[in-house]
Amino acid sequence: MNDIVSFNEQGEESRSLSQYAEQAYLDYSMYVILDRALPHIGDGLKPVQRRIIYAMSELGLKATAKYKKSARTVGDVIGKFHPHGDSAAYEAMVLMAQSFSYRYPLVDGQGNWGSTDDPKSFAAMRYTESRLSHYAEVLLSELGQGTVDWRPNFDATLDEPEILPARAPNVLLNGTTGIAVGMATDIPPHNLRELIAACLHLLQHSDASVVDLMQFVKGPDYPTDAEVITPPADLQALYESGRGSIKMRAVWQREDGDIIVTALPFQTSGAKILEQIAIQMRNKKLPMVGDLRDESDHENPIRLVITPRSNRVDLDLVMSHLFASTDLERSYRVNLNIIGVDGRPSVMNLRTILGEWTQFRIATTRRRLSYRLERVNRRLHLLDGLLIAFLNLDQVIHIIRNAENPKSELVAVFGLSEAQAEYVLDTKLRQLARLEEIKIRGEQDALSTEKVELELLLNSDRRLKNLVRKELQSVADEFGDARRSPLIERTEAQAFSEKDLLIAEPITAILSERGWVRAAKGHDVDPMGLSYKAGDRFLAMARGRSNQNVYLADNSGRYYALMGHSLPSARGQGEPVTGRLNPPSGAHFCDILMGSDDQKILLGSDAGYGFLARMADLHSKNRAGKAVVSIPKGGQILSARMVHDADSWVAAVSNEGRMLVFPVADLPALSRGKGNKIINIPASRLVMREEYMVDFAVIGPDASLVVHSGKRYLVMKNKDLKHYLGDRGRRGNKLPRGFQKVDRLAVEVN
Repeated sequence: MNDIVSFNEQGEESRSLSQYAEQAYLDYSMYVILDRALPHIGDGLKPVQRRIIYAMSELGLKATAKYKKSARTVGDVIGKFHPHGDSAAYEAMVLMAQSFSYRYPLVDGQGNWGSTDDPKSFAAMRYTESRLSHYAEVLLSELGQGTVDWRPNFDATLDEPEILPARAPNVLLNGTTGIAVGMATDIPPHNLRELIAACLHLLQHSDASVVDLMQFVKGPDYPTDAEVITPPADLQALYESGRGSIKMRAVWQREDGDIIVTALPFQTSGAKILEQIAIQMRNKKLPMVGDLRDESDHENPIRLVITPRSNRVDLDLVMSHLFASTDLERSYRVNLNIIGVDGRPSVMNLRTILGEWTQFRIATTRRRLSYRLERVNRRLHLLDGLLIAFLNLDQVIHIIRNAENPKSELVAVFGLSEAQAEYVLDTKLRQLARLEEIKIRGEQDALSTEKVELELLLNSDRRLKNLVRKELQSVADEFGDARRSPLIERTEAQAFSEKDLLIAEPITAILSERGWVRAAKGHDVDPMGLSYKAGDRFLAMARGRSNQNVYLADNSGRYYALMGHSLPSARGQGEPVTGRLNPPSGAHFCDILMGSDDQKILLGSDAGYGFLARMADLHSKNRAGKAVVSIPKGGQILSARMVHDADSWVAAVSNEGRMLVFPVADLPALSRGKGNKIINIPASRLVMREEYMVDFAVIGPDASLVVHSGKRYLVMKNKDLKHYLGDRGRRGNKLPRGFQKVDRLAVEVN
């Protein structure tokens, strides 16, 4: 399709459909961006908000006036300035009246204007009443002083201000959100005193950086007492780029063993939070919480009570979980997308926003002073003419009584301008009394003095900036308040894992030779007395707790993890591990372990190598397990041994009856691998399986080593082990006669 504009026979413009649609969508996009969704940097308002404020001022609804029905205001807004739906205009008005939505509300409402639990629960506009808040004077007080440009309303019957002459950086004070076409804005609210302090610093130091301004603007200040927990580095990055996020966390305290939540994040519902907690309790994901109550009232707007199930519950851990899993902690997107003084939207950093706004404020002040100077000059001009007429009163009266055109005669006789002559003719007779000359001269003197001051201000940038600084400080003194949202660094919240939610009961996990597994309650279990499948029998067991992992080892050196609470009861015969896990073909399970994640263990193979690891190093969510111990071809993995004391000793024995004892600290700490040599076995004999390490043990300072050989056993205390002490990796010394063929090693606590 041809996109070139052409003309038909009648000379009318003709465009293709694609070109027309493109231009129409572009026009619509610019309208949404500039005239609906984004705030202007000057007054920080969207058009609908600006029109509501202006319409209320025109209705005389100042902070000192009587309340008037909101429907009257909305009617004026949509009938005179904003031809859109009444519900949209009323919702915008409600938002400006909610103290929990606006840091500095612009509308003072009477009636039901919504609540923190449900901001949309406000009454209809025929029921509520409203007027402007005292703070709205910051936007309106200079409106009629030549400070802004005016434009016709939608039907060209009235004029409306293009922008309001804000005396404070309202764009950051109350913040706003909006979605336009292809862009959006999310501006958080800030504290008035902090922002004005930054503006004052910027007026005095025009080269100030974002970091310099952050000495005053520490971070956003929401209309809630909840904590802003975003780290300072993230806040600095946010203010330097204009994009980022803010994280808020509820405030809580202990009271008689209960958790009392006293402040919630911005725009967060207490009822919704209680519902979120109740759902977790119902799903048994929060067994440590016994009860919930909402005790909020007029004196305590936010008071949520969370009662633990017992006084042994760690409240800090509970709250950490709730912060991570409910709206007690929330993140807010920040996108400082603002229409600048040039009329174009852009994402600005803190320095640019305050810099442009201070320039806007200086320009507004200059316009106000110029407008006042013009009025002063005009008044002085009229007073000069009035004084001439007063000094020639008889002649003026004669001209007015007898001349056909007294205005022209006054101009010709006394050299008055037409404006002066008009003013003389409009003067009432009572103003021609003798005392009026004194008043005229007094007014002239006062206006002349004011004129000099105005000219000094307008002709000196330094004086003008000083005036702006003084006026900004007066705004801070009048409307400023203390920060509401404290800035506090907190550790990251952690939700409970599945293991944390389990009751830590003692259990004994039992593995059979054919790879069937089960768990019995308690540690005083006799595995030999349990029933097994035909042809199956007991292989290994491990003691631990139900909230710990059970680790299974196969003969290839792989370890597999199962949750202890998920094992079938020992009252039955268990279930095959292969139903849950996928070991390599030909592998069989040979060992079982339990313990805390930080528990140290000794791992190794019969090739005479081993290393120290932590129980957590064995963990894998994969059904195929995790390769932990590297085993040479033809070798076998040995049962892992617990290491409870750093001063323990390792005893290793070979099938040749040689035993070596050395400190456990001589072994490396690894997460996987072959490890270091424990006892020296000649490679040639190892390959032929003529010699290999039968077993190893970890002997604590208060324990004895028990050497088993068939039905015979030998108990060796510390003094007996001295003969076998040596450096790691040596051959070791021969055991006594009768113990040349060792079956296994055991440790016995003295």
